[in-house]
Amino acid sequence: MSTDKNRATAAAILPLVGGPDNITSIAHCMTRLRISLRDRSLVQDEALRALPAVLGVVEDDTYQIVLGPGAVARVTPEFEALVEEARAAAPAAPHATAPTPAGAITADDLAAHGAALKEAQKARNATPFKLFLRRIANIFVPLIPALIGCGIIAGLNGLLTNLGWVPAVVPALAAIASGFMSLIAVFVGYNTAKEFGGTPILGGAVAAIIVFPGVAKIDAFGLELKPGQGGVLGALAAAVLAVYVEKWCRRWVPETLDVLVTPTLTVLISGLVTLFGLMYLAGEASAAIGTFADRLLAYGGAFAGLILGGLFLPLVMLGLHQALIPIHTTLIEHDGYTVLLPILAMAGAGQVGAAIAVYYRLPHNGSLRATIKSALPAGFLGVGEPLIYGVSLPLGRPFVTACVGGAAGGAFVGLFGQLGMSFGSTAIGPSGWALFPLLDGRAGAGITLAIYAGGLLVGYLVGFTATYFFGLSRAQLAALDRSEDEPPATPVDQPGQPPVLTH
Repeated sequence: MSTDKNRATAAAILPLVGGPDNITSIAHCMTRLRISLRDRSLVQDEALRALPAVLGVVEDDTYQIVLGPGAVARVTPEFEALVEEARAAAPAAPHATAPTPAGAITADDLAAHGAALKEAQKARNATPFKLFLRRIANIFVPLIPALIGCGIIAGLNGLLTNLGWVPAVVPALAAIASGFMSLIAVFVGYNTAKEFGGTPILGGAVAAIIVFPGVAKIDAFGLELKPGQGGVLGALAAAVLAVYVEKWCRRWVPETLDVLVTPTLTVLISGLVTLFGLMYLAGEASAAIGTFADRLLAYGGAFAGLILGGLFLPLVMLGLHQALIPIHTTLIEHDGYTVLLPILAMAGAGQVGAAIAVYYRLPHNGSLRATIKSALPAGFLGVGEPLIYGVSLPLGRPFVTACVGGAAGGAFVGLFGQLGMSFGSTAIGPSGWALFPLLDGRAGAGITLAIYAGGLLVGYLVGFTATYFFGLSRAQLAALDRSEDEPPATPVDQPGQPPVLTH
C-alpha cells in the first residue's frame, strides 16, 4: 500500500515537470527530489505546489521538490522508474496557470513571489566560491542517511551502557555504529572524485590510505602518523589531488598504456603526497576546528549562539547550509558529536514561531492559513523550506523576525555551553524535534534533552512574539487579511509582476 502511495506521488509529479523527456538528471537529498530540466517553462509550478505530498518547491542549480525526510527516499526510486518506463512517451503539454483572483493575496501569490525572489537570489548566488561550496555539499549529502542511522545506534548503545542493560549486545551495537565512521574517509574520497570529474574508485583508493592501520609504521619526516589522521578533510584533499593527477595522466599517457599507467601513477603520486604532507596538515586542521568550536562555546557561548542561530536561515535560503557538513563531520570525528547543529537548529524554531504568528494575524486569509497549517508539521521536524519560500521570505518582515527567534534560541543553548553543559548531535541531517534521539552531552541525557527543548521553546516564543507585533505592516495586513472573494483594498498589481508584499 505504501509503495502504491509513493508511486502515485511520483506519477502525479512527473507530468507537472514536463514529462520524462524534459528531465536530464534525478537525485535526492534529505528532503528534496532534485531534477535537472531541459525546458523550465514546461513546469507547472502552481499545480505542483498544490499536490498534497509536496511541501514546497525550490529553484537553484536544480529544480527541487520538497517532499520531506523519509518520503523523498521512497518517492525518488518510483519517480526514476516511471521516467525510465515512459521515455518513449510524448511529454505532457504545458498547462496554463489560472489568473490570480482580484481579491485577497493568496498562498499562490506568495509562492509565486517567493519563486521570483529565489530566482533573483540564484542569479546573485552563482559565484565561483558559492558554486564550489555546493560541490563540497554534494560530496557529503549522500552520506547523511548512514550518518543518521549510525548516530542513533551509537546513542542507543550509550544509553544501554549507562543503564547496564544487555551487556552482551553493547559490543555488537558499538561495532555497527562505528564501522561506517571508521571508513567514512573512503566514501568521501569516492564521492569527491565523482563530483570533480575523476574516477570514483581511484578517489576512494587514495582516501583509504588515511584509515589504513599500517600508516602508524611510516616515518613522515619525523612526524608521527596515526590511522585516520586528517579524517574527512584529508580524504577530500587527497581525492581532489587524485583527480588532478588522473586528468594530467590522461593528457600525456599514450592510449595504449593508459589502462596500466594512469591508475598506477594516480594512486602512487597522490598516495605519497597524502602520506608525507596532506595527512599531517589535515590532521592539524581537524584538531583546530574541534578546538575552535569548544572554545567558541566555552568563552562566547551565548553571543556565539545568538549569531549562529540568527544567521542560519539566510544560509538555508541560499542553499549553502549543506556546505557546513564537512565541519559537522569533522567535529563528530573529533568529539563524538557536533556542538554546532543544536544551535543552528534553533533557526527552524524561530521560523515555526513566525509562521504561527502569521497564521493568527491573518484570520480571514484561508488560502495562506491552509498553507501554513500543512507546512507546520514538517517545520516542527526541521524541514523549513516550505515555510521559508511559501510564507516568510515573500512576506519579508516575517523572515527577519524568524531569524530573531532563531538567534534567541541559539543564545539560550549557547549559554549552557558557556556554563559547561555543552552537547551536540552524534549525526547530521535531522533538526527540530527529529534531533532529540541524536543528542549527547557532558551533563547527561536528561539535562541535555531539557536544554535543547528549552531552546526550541525560546525560539518558538520569540519568533512568534516578534512576528506577531512587528512582522506585518499595516499595508500588508490590509492586503492579506481578507477572504479571496473580497475586493482588493488597493489596485491589483500589473499582470506579470509579482505582488508587492515586502515593506
